[in-house]
Amino acid sequence: MVPSSREPRGCAGRSGRSDKSRRNHPRSCQTARSSRLEVRPAAYRPSSTARSLTMTITTTHTPADELSHILLDADVSSSLWAAVKTGRVEELVPELLAMQMEQDPIHTHKDVLTHTIAVVAKTPPDLLVRLGALFHDVGKPRTRSYEHGGVTFRHHEAVGARMTRKRLAAMGYPADVVDDVTELVRLSGRFKGYADGWSDSAVRRYARDAGHLLGRLNALVRSDCTTRSQIKLANLHRDIDDLETRIADLAAEDREAAERPGIDGAEVMHHLGVEPGRVVGQALTFLLAIKRDEGDLPREELFARLDAWFAARPA
Repeated sequence: MVPSSREPRGCAGRSGRSDKSRRNHPRSCQTARSSRLEVRPAAYRPSSTARSLTMTITTTHTPADELSHILLDADVSSSLWAAVKTGRVEELVPELLAMQMEQDPIHTHKDVLTHTIAVVAKTPPDLLVRLGALFHDVGKPRTRSYEHGGVTFRHHEAVGARMTRKRLAAMGYPADVVDDVTELVRLSGRFKGYADGWSDSAVRRYARDAGHLLGRLNALVRSDCTTRSQIKLANLHRDIDDLETRIADLAAEDREAAERPGIDGAEVMHHLGVEPGRVVGQALTFLLAIKRDEGDLPREELFARLDAWFAARPA
């Protein structure tokens, strides 16, 4: 059976700075792999010549197991194309065949299925990431529209997320796997526009929305670029590196801010009528201990406790 998933957090990335200049320091995005299936040699063995499917699936295997075996194959691209050619994909995930869009003579655009398989092939061997890559554009056929001489797929991530949830649940994937992959699909287009400039609040929102899927989401974003232009590819990776770096820096700032007492030194001096010195430091230490023990309290309460502490000090 397919194992449950819930696991590691992501990492941290460059380019859309708008609030503060950031330090550039390399940071790798660690992608967790605990969702990986153990595949028995007989369970899925692509032919060394034609890469045709040779499935020996027992009656206890679910469609989820079968798809996972394909996605975790060492040569996932060949395995997926073999499943397409034999018709097995149509039985497992019929939505994928709708992605084989023929190019319109006027509105030229990618064959979405070809692009999807290329993206899957670029992902790390992590089941959640590969499922997310397989379904990340599944909503495009239903949202395709021709406007102003071009093709658009408005809100395809939201539509695709609903389709993903329905299909994965029907295949027998555990609820947490369904939830996580659905969220990856929903967020798969969120990174677009970063190079145009994101505020710190936008960076925080991206990290907050991704939650424990942050590393996997960034791995999917890195893989979702099948351009032959090395310049475009380098720019994408540089931007993600910058985003990850900003996320890490902002998290450090937030942790530091969380350690500050509810009243600052200037307010302590003004309220107590004291000059800078040891008393101010002792007062701030006292207030910080309150915050650590009791969390954020109303300022009126803090001033009252500060008065009591100051009055109880030895003369």
